[in-house]
Amino acid sequence: MDVNRKTVAAGIGGAAVLGLGLYIAVPAASADPSPAPGKTATAHPKDPRKGQHENPHRGARKGHPHRWGGQGVHGEATVKREDGFHVRTWQRGEVTGRSGAAVTVRSADGTSWTWTTDDKTRVRKDRAKSSVGALANGDRVIVVGERSGSARTAKMIRVPERG
Repeated sequence: MDVNRKTVAAGIGGAAVLGLGLYIAVPAASADPSPAPGKTATAHPKDPRKGQHENPHRGARKGHPHRWGGQGVHGEATVKREDGFHVRTWQRGEVTGRSGAAVTVRSADGTSWTWTTDDKTRVRKDRAKSSVGALANGDRVIVVGERSGSARTAKMIRVPERG
């Protein structure tokens, strides 16, 4: 196979010029602090305690807007488990009634759901373990559980702290 030396030299020279151009152009382009047209620069405040960028979705704390579904009032999601599909459901609202093992909660949009509780339902009030009996009408709660047909079973009921 006869290889033309001029062709090989031209190919190597072209690759060298392209490489040199990229070597100069790429760092220069990324060093430009001005945003591209149509985009705005966003500041990322650092968390002084950790020296890392603050992430509003991480480490939800008291009064944090993204904790427990953000500003949502109720919702459902179908999840797949080993034994099949389950409907996970949650609600934020006010206790409007309690009868035995059932708690009725009304959300800000007027949706009212009755939740069945059992011995596995965890209740948290005043940052401590509590019971369904400690819930009173007017308590602001967050309920998480499962729905089967029209019946909702509470797995957790929490009375968040007011800040």
